[in-house]
Amino acid sequence: MLIRGNQIKTNTFREPTKAEKAAPVKNEGKKERRELFPKLNFSNDKAVKIIGLFLLLLAIYFFVAFTSYLFTWEEDQSYVIDANGGWSNLFKTSEELKSNGVLNPDIQNWAGKLGALFSHQFIYKWFGISSFVFVFIFTVLGYRLLFKVKLFPVVKTLSYSFFLLIFGSLFIAYFHSFIGEYPHFLEGEFGFYLNRLLVAQIGSAGVAGILAFSALTTLVIAYNIDFKLPERKRKQDSINHIDDDEDIEVEEPVYQRNPIRRTESVVEDELGSEEISIAQIERTPFQEVVPQSQNIPVEEIIKEQENPIVETEFEIPINRPPANKQNRQREDLPLETIVPDPEPEQNSAQEAAEPEFTVQLSEEEAKAKELVDQFGTYDPKLDLSSYTSPTIDLLQNYGVNKIAVDADELEANKNKIVETLNNYNIEIDKIKATIGPTVTLYEIIPAPGVRISKIKNLEDDIALSLAALGIRIIAPMPGKGTIGIEVPNRHPEMVPMRSIITTEKFQKTEMDLPIALGKTISNEVFIADLAKMPHMLVAGATGQGKSVGINTILVSLLYKKHPSQLKFVLVDPKKVELTLFKKIERHFLAKLPGEEDAIITDTKKVINTLNSLCIEMDQRYDLLKDAGVRNLKEYNEKFVNRKLNPNNGHRYLPFIVLVVDEFADLMMTAGKEVETPIARLAQLARAIGIHLIIATQRPSVNIITGTIKANFPARLAFRVTSKIDSRTILDTGGADQLIGKGDMLLSTGSDLIRLQCAFVDTPEVDQVCEFIGGQRGYPSAFMLPEYVGDEGEGGGSKDFDPDDRDSLFEDAARLIVMHQQGSTSLIQRKLKLGYNRAGRIIDQLEAAGVVGPFEGSKAREVLIPDDYALEQFLENLGK
Repeated sequence: MLIRGNQIKTNTFREPTKAEKAAPVKNEGKKERRELFPKLNFSNDKAVKIIGLFLLLLAIYFFVAFTSYLFTWEEDQSYVIDANGGWSNLFKTSEELKSNGVLNPDIQNWAGKLGALFSHQFIYKWFGISSFVFVFIFTVLGYRLLFKVKLFPVVKTLSYSFFLLIFGSLFIAYFHSFIGEYPHFLEGEFGFYLNRLLVAQIGSAGVAGILAFSALTTLVIAYNIDFKLPERKRKQDSINHIDDDEDIEVEEPVYQRNPIRRTESVVEDELGSEEISIAQIERTPFQEVVPQSQNIPVEEIIKEQENPIVETEFEIPINRPPANKQNRQREDLPLETIVPDPEPEQNSAQEAAEPEFTVQLSEEEAKAKELVDQFGTYDPKLDLSSYTSPTIDLLQNYGVNKIAVDADELEANKNKIVETLNNYNIEIDKIKATIGPTVTLYEIIPAPGVRISKIKNLEDDIALSLAALGIRIIAPMPGKGTIGIEVPNRHPEMVPMRSIITTEKFQKTEMDLPIALGKTISNEVFIADLAKMPHMLVAGATGQGKSVGINTILVSLLYKKHPSQLKFVLVDPKKVELTLFKKIERHFLAKLPGEEDAIITDTKKVINTLNSLCIEMDQRYDLLKDAGVRNLKEYNEKFVNRKLNPNNGHRYLPFIVLVVDEFADLMMTAGKEVETPIARLAQLARAIGIHLIIATQRPSVNIITGTIKANFPARLAFRVTSKIDSRTILDTGGADQLIGKGDMLLSTGSDLIRLQCAFVDTPEVDQVCEFIGGQRGYPSAFMLPEYVGDEGEGGGSKDFDPDDRDSLFEDAARLIVMHQQGSTSLIQRKLKLGYNRAGRIIDQLEAAGVVGPFEGSKAREVLIPDDYALEQFLENLGK
C-alpha cells in the first residue's frame, strides 16, 4: 500500500489459494516482537511544525556563525585548533584555556563557542565558503515543514546543493593555486586536497576540463540548453568566402508538408509500441511503503486543502500501427512544395490601398459614446462611495479546521463493510475512502456479475454493523463506475463561515450572486450562483440548521455585493429569526411605501409585498422591452454605458432577493393569495433579477405544491423525519438519512451534492449588520411599487373631488385615451413622473370614470373611446 500525499492506493483484491493458506508465515516471531513496540505516528502535524521551526532556527544560527567566521577566524584560530582538538575546549574555563596555550580565550564569533567550532568544521575542515549551501538547504526544508509552502522541489534542491558543495570547493581551490595565497577557508581542506590529487594525476588542464564538463552538464540537466549554431548565418558565411570566379549553384529551399504529422511520426518511432500511463507522467514525492494488514487495503484520500491531489489509477495505452505500415504510408504520401509569393510587396501595397471597413454609429450610440468620453460610465456605487464591505475580523475564528479521522477508524469501517458484504456472498475488487468534514465516502467496485440491487438492499445491515447514525448508499455514483457508501464520522467537524469567506475561490469569484453554502464531502469549498439557480427551496425538520443556512446565504451576499447592487425583501412570520438584519434597512432592505418596518411579519402585508413585487416585475419587463434587451445584466450594462435615457423612466436596476423564513405558516393562513404571486415570480422574475429563497419545516404536498416545485429547480434539504418528506423536497430519498447539524443535500436538476453547511452564529451576524448599519446609507429603504388591495378599490366618483385634481390630470387622461391603455407605467414614462404621483393620477382617473378598476397584472380598461368623447367629458367634469 503506497501513500502519496493524502491518498492510499490499493491493489486488486484476490482470495488466497489453499496452498497460500497452508503455507507457514515467515518471520512470525519478528512480527510479534515488532508489535510489542508502540506505533509511531509520523503524520502528527505538531511534530512536523516543530521540526520545521528547528530547521529554520538552525539555518539562521549557521548563517550568523559562518558570516562571523569570515571576519573573526584569525582571533579564534588558537581556540578551535589545539593538540587535543577544538571540541575538547568547549566546556573549559578561561583559566584552563590559557593553561593549554589558547592565546585568546574570549571567543569573537557572534555565535559563541559552538558557532566558532561549527564554522571551523564546516568551512575550514570541509567545504570552505561553499558551506553556506547548508543554510539554504535548512531554510528550504524548514519553511516547507513549518508553513507547508513548497519553495523549491526537495529532490532537486538536495541534488543541486550537493553538486554545488563539491564543485564550488574544487573550483575555488583550482583558481587559488594560480592567483596566490588566500585564506585556507575559501576552499576548505576537502577542495584543497582534492585539487592537489587531481592535478597530480591529470594536470591543471585536466582539472579545468572536468570543471567545464561538470558545469555544462548541470546546465543541460537543469535548463536543457541548446548547442546548435545558427544554420542560416553559417551558410551565409560559407557563401561569402567563395571566390567570385567560381560557379555557384544555389538550391531552392524545399518546404516540408505538414510538419506536425512528421513530429508525431518521429515520436512514434522513438516510443515504439510501449504503453504510457499517467502515473509515469505525473509523479509526486514522499512515497512511503506501509505493510498490508488486511486482505483488502483501503485507499484514503484526506483532502484538507481546496485543491487536493488527484491521481488517475488507469493506464491509457496508445495504439499504433506497425512500423513497416507507417513507412509505407510515408512513402506513398506525395510531397507538396510551398512556393513563396514572388511579389509580396505589390500585394501588400494593393491591400493597403483597399478602403477600410468602418461601422457607422447611430445618433443615440454616438451621443452615448460622447457622454462616456466626457463623464465616463455610470457608476451606481457613487451614491455610497464611502461604503466598505464587512471585514473578516467580524466573523469568529474557531481555530484551524482539520478533519479528525484517523487511519484506525477508516480501517475498522472498511473491514466491517467488507465483512458484511462477504456474509451475503458479495465480492468486491477495490474499496476507496474519501474523507469529508462530516461523513466519509467509501467507494467500492463490485466484482463482475454482482447485481447493484443486492448491495442497495443491504443498507440497514451495513448501518447495523457499523453502529452508525445512518448511512446512505449511492448506487451507482453518477459519472463513476463505483457504488458509494456514506458513513458518518465519529467526530464531525464544524465548517466556520470565516474559513469559507477567506478562501481565494470566494474572494475572486465573478458570479452575480455568490452564496457560500459550505464544504463538500471531499472537503472542497462549494459556492453557488443564486442568479443561475434561479430560485431556491430550503426545507428540513426543526433544529436541523435551516435558519443558520439562511443566515449563511445572506452573510455571503453582504460580503460580496454593494448596497446599490442588491436589495433584500425579508419575510419573517416567526418575528425573531431575521430581526438582526433590521440594522441594514437603509442599505440593503426594500419595503412598501408608508411601512415602518422593513422586515415583514404580518400576513396581510406579505400579500401586499408579493403583489408589489409582481408590479415591480411588470415594470422591469417594460423597461427591458423599451431598451431592447433580454435580461437584467444586459440592461444594466447598457444603462452604465449611458445608452438609456433616465428621462424616459430608465434607472439602474439592483438584484432583489425575496427570503421567506417559514412558508408553511403563510400557506396555512393565506393559501392561494400567497401561492399565486409566488408562482408568478418564480415563473417570470429570473430574467429581471428577482430571486426567491423559500424555507419551510413542513415539506408536505399541500405546502410545497406542484406549481411551486416546478419553478424551484434548486432545492436544499436538511434532515427530515420521513422518506416521504425527502421525496417531496428532492424527488428522491436521502434527506431522511442525514445526521443533522448542518448536514444537507443540494439538488440542482439531476445532480445531488452532499454538503456541510457553513456555521455563522447569531453574534457574528449581529456584528456584520452593526458594521454595515453604522456607515452612511441611503435616506430610506428601497421603495417597492405601491399596491392597492381589494379594500382600496371601488371608490368610484364618491371619493373624487374635481377641485383636488392633479395639474397633469387632463394630460394623463388624453394620453390614456390616445393609447387606449390604462397603465400607471405609461403615465410614469410619458409624463416623466415618479410612481407615487402616477399612481395617484390613475386613482383619480378611476374615480372620475376614465379608466376601470385594478385588474392585477393587466392594464386597466379605458372607458372613453376617443379624444372627442374625452373633451366632452372634461368640459362636463369642470362644471
